[in-house]
Amino acid sequence: MSTTRDDAMAALRTWSAPGRRAELIAAAWDAGETTVSALAEAARVSRPTVYADLRSAGIDPDHRPKKGNNLTTAIAVEGIDGTSPEDVRQHLLAFERQHPERTGDDVAAASARSYSIYCAVHRYNRLRPLLDDMEQARRARDRALHLVEKRWEELSTAAHWMAAHHAYVVAVDEARAAIDAWRDRVRPAAEMGWFQTDAELDVYEQRILAEEGAPALPEIPPDAEDTAQAMREKLDRTHERRTSLARETLPAGSQA
Repeated sequence: MSTTRDDAMAALRTWSAPGRRAELIAAAWDAGETTVSALAEAARVSRPTVYADLRSAGIDPDHRPKKGNNLTTAIAVEGIDGTSPEDVRQHLLAFERQHPERTGDDVAAASARSYSIYCAVHRYNRLRPLLDDMEQARRARDRALHLVEKRWEELSTAAHWMAAHHAYVVAVDEARAAIDAWRDRVRPAAEMGWFQTDAELDVYEQRILAEEGAPALPEIPPDAEDTAQAMREKLDRTHERRTSLARETLPAGSQA
């Protein structure tokens, strides 16, 4: 899934036109990335440069905007928080007390409605922390892959080539681990699954998002295993080619 903040950070990592850097740094800040070190790493500049660019865009970096909705805070709809099926019974009893004129069909419809609320809220509250972990792992994966490219670029001007090459090799290894960590974070959410029925989905969209104002859940990648494998293979192919090139740079006496 691509979010506004991630799109802004991706654009920042590839800035090139003069004058665009400050604009893109400001855009990433406005999109929610208020970690100066992350902005500096993405833009390939120093932290003081990030501070200067933010101020040139009219942003005071010492006053960070408050974070959005906490993806780990549980929500409830009509008193149902999804922690116990007893919620459904209590909800139905409340309906019966409020509507003594009810018919059998009314009770059946109210029961189905209560159950749909319970299932949707239960799934939402269970998915939120899982998907929050997944999103954090995805950002860490993207940062790690970006660092590989940065470390490789630094080799061309490195005063201490061997040390810089070692930093590149370490970055590749950390990127592999970050890809695997992201894949592993997707699995629990995928096992939990998305909303199962139209009634649950309606509760999610109309009650949880629209009425309660809760944050929308990130999508669960349907093919995380294949995506992770493809990313690992691409990383390894690129690293193998770069390793071959690096051998031509190493002094003859240091080659294995």
